Amino acid sequence: MADILEKAQEQRNALQKVIDVIPGFGGYQKRQRRREADRLLRQTLADKLGQQRRRLSSAQKELLSHGRLDLVDDVESSVTQLKTFTDRIRFASYGYAGLFDAVKIREAELQQIYEFDAALIEYVERLDTANDHLRGAIPEGEGLEEILDVIEEIVREANDTFDGREHLILGG
Repeated sequence: MADILEKAQEQRNALQKVIDVIPGFGGYQKRQRRREADRLLRQTLADKLGQQRRRLSSAQKELLSHGRLDLVDDVESSVTQLKTFTDRIRFASYGYAGLFDAVKIREAELQQIYEFDAALIEYVERLDTANDHLRGAIPEGEGLEEILDVIEEIVREANDTFDGREHLILGG
């Protein structure tokens, strides 16, 4: 997460650096850069989750071609949950509330949001690994149910983590 924030800060031009010396305005600009970094991170996560969903849909077709009709509904359930989760990430509240937003987020809470987002990156990596295992197991037909259970558990955990993020943002 720090890398994305650093990239956003490095891309500032000379005028933005001069504006930083105006009392109060620099802090505003810093928060805006964080908000942009948060938006970019969530967009990237949503794109990567979309790739994982497409991989699952492809695995579903492969299962059908191997005669495993009994698992199609399980995969479809995971695909649906993953799509819902992806949409939640894509359209979530930004990690910083603007000047006129109803919900205000302090710096300490912002850091916690970044920690939630870092955990979400790990879920994408775990999904990628589980998808690899699923694709590898389809030809042999063994361990498929267990792998699908793992995929469903990863998506559930990711949703729970995201619930914590939203809870923090909404102050509830």
